[in-house]
Amino acid sequence: MKAVRFHEYGTPEVLRYEDVDQPVPGVGEIRIRVAATSFNPVEGNIRAGVMQGPIPIQLPHTPGLDIAGTVDALGEDVTGFDVGDRVIGVLPLTSTGAAAEYVIAPVQLLAAAPTSVPLVDAAGLPLVGLTAWQALFEHAKLTTGQRVLINGAGGAVGTYAVQLAKNAGAYVIATTGPRSSEQAKAAGADEIHGPGIPELSEPVDVVLNFAPIAPEQMAALAAVIRDGGVLVNTTVWMPAASDEARGVRGINLFFRPDAEQLTELVSLLDAGKLHLGETRRVPLAGLAQVHAEAATEPINGKVVFTAPLD
Repeated sequence: MKAVRFHEYGTPEVLRYEDVDQPVPGVGEIRIRVAATSFNPVEGNIRAGVMQGPIPIQLPHTPGLDIAGTVDALGEDVTGFDVGDRVIGVLPLTSTGAAAEYVIAPVQLLAAAPTSVPLVDAAGLPLVGLTAWQALFEHAKLTTGQRVLINGAGGAVGTYAVQLAKNAGAYVIATTGPRSSEQAKAAGADEIHGPGIPELSEPVDVVLNFAPIAPEQMAALAAVIRDGGVLVNTTVWMPAASDEARGVRGINLFFRPDAEQLTELVSLLDAGKLHLGETRRVPLAGLAQVHAEAATEPINGKVVFTAPLD
């Protein structure tokens, strides 16, 4: 089969589109005929070698954390799915990825694919959708009527966070760059501000930070939170700010796969209560080109890589 791999860490040029052996599912595993995977910025950092401590991988390594595809073969002791079922999921950060024609995934990480969108576009949902879900409901424990500030609301994760927070009955304040303010507006944000720390009429209960910011900006975000509130941060190279004197907690979010939460996201999508953001399709052979693009400036929306057809 065809796959994209890198045999050493480095610039996007280390990515090779090459022939590899087709994998065989083990106990509790499923082989998936990949329709598409997607690009997530963390994968560029993994390829560059700057995440070797927290995310140890074996070389050569195939990127592609998100999966959308069709069940091709079942390992022993697999229940809940049959050959031909359409599934989506996201792999652990250290696993062999889905930038290939076939990929192996543990059955417990998979959910039935949405029926309301093309399967290839659904590859853009799992990692970013789960990150937004876990930030809001698992860590911030958002409830109806709360005020939430989402810094970086125009990005892929932020767009889902705005939608999910609005669905939960929150008042959403978004900060975005000029290129993505319309996306935050379409997602339902109640207020939209430019980059930086906005002047607010009253404190917020929750801050979500999805953008790379300076330490002084992180501290300023904590300052706009009411006593007893929470700041959830996904830029793990900079610890979340807190304020113990006021009971403001700072939480660093490390995304994890979760099929139950992913199933909830699929249900919202199929019910029309959640919408995929802007999606660009690129053939799998063009993966290195997208990595190069992302190394020069942030990518707007999601890029999904379509696997070659038989």
